[in-house]
Amino acid sequence: MVEHIPLELPENPRLAGNITHFARALRRAGLPIGPGRVIDAIRAVEVAGFTERRDFYWTLHACFVNRPEHRLIFRQIFRLYWRDPRYLEHMMAAMLPAIRGVQEERAGQAGEKRAAEALLDGAEAPDFDVQQDEDEGETQIEIDASFTTSSEEKLKTLDFEQMSTAEMAQAKRMLARMRLPVDPMPTRRMQPSLRGGVDPAKTLRAAMRTGGDIRSIARRAPRTRWPNLVVLCDISGSMSQYSRVVLHFLHAVSNAKGAGWAKVHAFTFGTRLTNITRHLDHRDVDAALAAAGAEAQDWEGGTRIGECIETFNRDWSRRVLGQGAVVLLITDGLDRGAPEVLARQMQRLHLSAKRLIWLNPLLRWDEFAPKARGIAAMLPHVDSFRAGHSIASLEELAQVISRKDDVGEKARLMGLIGR
Repeated sequence: MVEHIPLELPENPRLAGNITHFARALRRAGLPIGPGRVIDAIRAVEVAGFTERRDFYWTLHACFVNRPEHRLIFRQIFRLYWRDPRYLEHMMAAMLPAIRGVQEERAGQAGEKRAAEALLDGAEAPDFDVQQDEDEGETQIEIDASFTTSSEEKLKTLDFEQMSTAEMAQAKRMLARMRLPVDPMPTRRMQPSLRGGVDPAKTLRAAMRTGGDIRSIARRAPRTRWPNLVVLCDISGSMSQYSRVVLHFLHAVSNAKGAGWAKVHAFTFGTRLTNITRHLDHRDVDAALAAAGAEAQDWEGGTRIGECIETFNRDWSRRVLGQGAVVLLITDGLDRGAPEVLARQMQRLHLSAKRLIWLNPLLRWDEFAPKARGIAAMLPHVDSFRAGHSIASLEELAQVISRKDDVGEKARLMGLIGR
């Protein structure tokens, strides 16, 4: 339940301007708000008044929120903008956790950083001073030309680890729009079809009802179904930056209706295996990743790839790898365990999956070679070996994930093993 404190409004509050700026921050945070909603909100506040703090909150909520996943972001931005007298300092503290003395001693709530970025992203608090009254007759038009088509193309090839805070925020918005399409799989079950092959049994049964006279030929075709997607994501210290971005992408894939996958199962591993599938069901990405981070206690820790894959093969493979599941393994392959154990578990995982695709951010280097023992042990047991360090690499994955002949860089790198 939302907690309210009294609103301290100045004598000349310029409420319409503040509501407009508040709506602009909500739009930056991902809420679909246009000029019409801003006008409706201003008129609604005029009718409802703002003497009652609860009425003021729910009036704006009714005008700006129409989806359940937007409630959390609205609540955070409302708290920072309207109810905190030092909201700018608190936003800076949310963006820079190292600052002390301003930020409250508590864990950041889901969506708080996203709300702070929306308010700080070129949206300084409007300074409605009395001295500006003389400029009211002038119309000032500002055009934000950042992240146009050319800059987005440049951003696609940029390494996730080299992105600034603004570039990372824009990259996550681009990933939220991406999809990972897959072709349906034929099954042994048949269904009626106008263009399929002849169905002898159905044709003869129809002929028996007419005295043996075949008046029409029934046809059938194989029934299709969608496969499952199983993701094993490395969240160790060397992979933390990439894994967070990839989980944003997986959240968009798992919540995209009609994208093709029957079910998306997600697991994280570092020193232990954690199932975060249910957390990705949250519609809000910040709430989903916050819950996943609380579930997985080994973020930015060590790496035990062989042991974690062994745990998956023993406890989860029969549950989630049936019916032609595609496995997406996201790791750099830097494992300190025994390579024999890792190779054996990778072989078992490969035999259990329809396809096993390995995304490795180390492939961003042109001179990459499988010299590490873990990489050399894993590489023979994957169907495709591809880079996973940028938006462009994820787009390439979306284009080839249904191609059975795609091997990525595996063939080239297999020739380098043992040299």
